[in-house]
Amino acid sequence: MSEALSIHHDQAGHQFETTVDGYRAYLTYMDLGKQTLDIYRTFVPNALRGRGIAAALTEQALQYAEEMGYTVIPSCSYVERYMERHARHAAKL
Repeated sequence: MSEALSIHHDQAGHQFETTVDGYRAYLTYMDLGKQTLDIYRTFVPNALRGRGIAAALTEQALQYAEEMGYTVIPSCSYVERYMERHARHAAKL
């Protein structure tokens, strides 16, 4: 993705979201308490796929979790693969 994305963190709605070319992409999570986030879904419309948007949303969410001292459970398969590729550590359950 060449242009910078404007990603909004909707804490009340438990999601990170962006709008590109009129399409909304998002990542959703649950705060399980005890400093644990379960990231369970990423969604990027077909028209936006292949542009690094899911990666940008995931990175933003993981940075937030790290800054806040949260452990992440990657229930979303995309987030799980992202964490493996980028040597991010998931919760040890």
